[in-house]
Amino acid sequence: MHCKQETYINGTWNQVMLQDNFEANKCQLVFAFGATNLIGDETIYNYLRASYPNAEICSCSTSGEIIEDKVLDESVVVTALQFSKTSIKSVEINDVGKYSSFEVGKNLMHELSQEDLKAVFVLSEGTYTNGSELVEGLNHNKPDHIVVTGGLAGDAARFEKTAVGLNNVASEGNVLAIGFYGNSIQIGHSSIGGWDEFGRERIVTKSQKNILMELDNENALDLYKQYLGPFEVELPGSALLFPISLKSEDEGKNLVRTILSIDEEAKTMTFAGNLPEGSRVRLMKANFDKLIQASFEAATEAVAESPAEFALLVSCVGRKLILQDRIYEEVDAAREVIGKSAATTGFYSYGEISPLNNSTSCDLHNQTMTITTFAEL
Repeated sequence: MHCKQETYINGTWNQVMLQDNFEANKCQLVFAFGATNLIGDETIYNYLRASYPNAEICSCSTSGEIIEDKVLDESVVVTALQFSKTSIKSVEINDVGKYSSFEVGKNLMHELSQEDLKAVFVLSEGTYTNGSELVEGLNHNKPDHIVVTGGLAGDAARFEKTAVGLNNVASEGNVLAIGFYGNSIQIGHSSIGGWDEFGRERIVTKSQKNILMELDNENALDLYKQYLGPFEVELPGSALLFPISLKSEDEGKNLVRTILSIDEEAKTMTFAGNLPEGSRVRLMKANFDKLIQASFEAATEAVAESPAEFALLVSCVGRKLILQDRIYEEVDAAREVIGKSAATTGFYSYGEISPLNNSTSCDLHNQTMTITTFAEL
């Protein structure tokens, strides 16, 4: 595997890394992560297409860009990959609002399925896709040995529109997936949050998919506001600082869910993923040191599965808003484990996709650092 990395900052392209033996015309895959207005700029896409004429160009908008040890805003970060023994295939579904998120995930996996498929990486629009149903579709009929990771595109902290593109200018309403094929590709993965739970555990007594109405037969929004105290006046933005821990007895999983919006008239909360009735929830709050330690632990778990020639980090916008000036520390913590010789990139998202611990099925996560490592034997 050979790599080139570059950035677009203040109207200028800058080379970050160029490994020996990299040849642009033999590059198969390009990741481009950037601010919403830039990633949707035709001029930027045309530059990438001219620079890497034979590559699959996969792009998405972000809530912040990661490259090497840097966390950037209002930029585009580009990683071009030339594999030696691995083949790839990319597919995209447009206008996903016309379909159920489950069908989108199911159809993407169907398009990529073949005998030597080893891993899939997903980039999804992040404003109206139901992430829980998307991963259910991806898991539907998926062989256990195939690893699925990825993330939902971001739009800073605006939650207005997100963009995804495959071999075209990134735009709204798209979900893409990249398949990695062959026996040489090695994938490592991990997803860890590092949040503290507080308050008593409550039961979801009324919900509709990702819309929460009642906890313990009481209005959920009113209860949530009681916990927030002075942060109530900053809703919905302050909800990113207080996610919810979700435990499902049926599946034995402990996931994190972030509030995307609230409806004061209906007294409901809409989350990035489903909250099934009967699930147990607790409120969560940030511990700076634990958030950064979680990044170190996620990198440790991912590298234990596969050494990293290339590492792709997907972290949550909520972590970025909380860590603020310390945000680079979670990237540094990961790179300490991954190694500085590995090409490292990524973005801040509206949701992360990864198996949970040793599970073979992927899940939607919020407020985690999710790391996928790639290497070729």
